[in-house]
Amino acid sequence: MVADNDRIHPFLLHGTLQTGRDSTDIRSPYSGTLVGRASMATPADVEAAIAAAVSAGPAAAALPSHARASTLSRIVQGLTERHEEFARLLAAEAGKPLGLARAEIGRARFVFQQGVEEATRMGGEVIPMDLQPHGERRWGITRRFPLAPISAITPFNFPVLLAAHKLAPAIACGATMVLKPPPQDPLSTLLLGEILSECGYPAGALSILPCTNDVAAPLIDDPRVRMVTFTGSARVGWAIRQRAFTKRVTLELGGNAAVLIEPDADLEHAVSRCVSGGYLYAGQSCISTQRILVHESLYEAFTDRLVAAVGALRTGDPMDESTAVGPMIDATNAARAVEWIAEAVSAGARLAVGGAREGAVLQPTVLLGTTGRMRVNCEEVFAPVTTVRPYADFDAALAEVNDSPYGIQTGLFTYDMRRILRAFERLEVGGVVVNDVPGFRVDHAPYGGVKASGLGREGVRYAMEEMTELRLLVLGNH
Repeated sequence: MVADNDRIHPFLLHGTLQTGRDSTDIRSPYSGTLVGRASMATPADVEAAIAAAVSAGPAAAALPSHARASTLSRIVQGLTERHEEFARLLAAEAGKPLGLARAEIGRARFVFQQGVEEATRMGGEVIPMDLQPHGERRWGITRRFPLAPISAITPFNFPVLLAAHKLAPAIACGATMVLKPPPQDPLSTLLLGEILSECGYPAGALSILPCTNDVAAPLIDDPRVRMVTFTGSARVGWAIRQRAFTKRVTLELGGNAAVLIEPDADLEHAVSRCVSGGYLYAGQSCISTQRILVHESLYEAFTDRLVAAVGALRTGDPMDESTAVGPMIDATNAARAVEWIAEAVSAGARLAVGGAREGAVLQPTVLLGTTGRMRVNCEEVFAPVTTVRPYADFDAALAEVNDSPYGIQTGLFTYDMRRILRAFERLEVGGVVVNDVPGFRVDHAPYGGVKASGLGREGVRYAMEEMTELRLLVLGNH
C-alpha cells in the first residue's frame, strides 16, 4: 500500500505517458494521508501539447466515423475493466463516498458509450436553395468540421465524469484536445490518461497535463487554440471568456439551485429527494439543492421531516460503504461554509440541524428563517447546506427563484400541468425538473446554465455541436 501511495502518476503528453521533473502530493481530504503523487507539467510540456494537437488536427478530422467509434469503444472497455480501481482512487483523493465514486465512473463510461453512438450520427443537411428565385438549380449541403485544438479545464467535484464530457465529444467529432485536470484530485483523470494512451486515436491528438494556472495560461491565450471549454467557478469562467478573445468558449459554471414544493406535492418523496439533492458529495455540485421554497401549507410538515432526515445522515470516512456524506474537498472550504452559516445565524436565521465542523467534514446543515440577501441564499455555498423558506403565492415564488445571478436547473414538485408550464416559461434556468431536484441529470441530455451560470451546452451530441463549425457547400447545375 505504501508503495502504491508513493507512486508518481504520469501525465499524458501528445498521446504518450510521461513523468515530469516535478510532482505534487495528493492527500485524502478526510484523513490527510498520501494518496499518490501527480507528475506536473512544465511550460515546455504545454507548448509541446499544443503544437502536437495542432499537427494532429488534420489526421483526427480525417478519421472515418467507424474509427472514431472504435477509439471510444476501447475507452469504454478500459473503464469497464478498471471500474473498481477508478472508484477507489477517486474516493480516496476526492473524499467522495465510495458508492458515489462508483456511480461517477459508471456515468463516465456511459458518456464515452454515447460518444460511440454519436460518432456514427454526425452528419449534415441538404438544403433546397430554390426557395428564392436566384437559387434555382442549386442545392446546399451542410457539414460540421471539428475545431482543433480545444483546451479543456475541469473541476474537482466530478473529475472523471467531467473529463469524459470534454473528451468523448471531442473524439466523436474528430477534434484534438489538451485537458488540464483539477489540482485537488488529478490522479483519477491521469488514470484515464492511461486508457487514452492505448485507445488508438492519432498520435499527438490528446494530452492531460496537471499544472499550475500560470503554466496553463497558453491553453487560454495561445492563438493556435480554437476553443476553450471550462467547468468551474463563475469568477474564473467569465475571466477566461474575456481573455479568450476570438476563440469559441463554453462555460459550465456555478449556481444556487432552487426547489419549489407545491401543496399537491408528494411530501415524503419531496423530502427524500431534497435530502439526496442537497447533501450527496457534501453539496459540492453546481446543481446541488441549496434553496428550498415550500408552500406555506406544507412548510411545517416538510421542515420537520427534512430536519429529521438530514440529522440522521451518516458522515465520515468516504471509504466506509455506510457513509452518506464525506468530507468537503478541504478544511479551508469547510471553514468558509461555517463562516457563512454563522453570518446567517447572526443576522436572524435559525440553525435547525448541523453546522459543526471537524477538519474538512461539515455536518449536514439546514437553515430556517433566512433572507434573500444572506450569502447562503444569494451566492453559491457549495457545501452540505440548504435553506428552507415558505411562500404563499406561486408566481412570487417563481420570481424569488429568478432573483439570482445564476440559473442552471430548478426542481418543481407538483402534478399541476398548468403550473409546470408556467414555470417552464418563466424560470430563467437551463432546465426545469418536475418532481425531482435540480441535481437530476442524464448525461445524454442538453445541460448548461444561463445568466452567470454559463454559456453553451454539454451532453455528447450538444457538445459536439459546440466543438464543430458548420460549413455550407452550394452546388450549381449551370
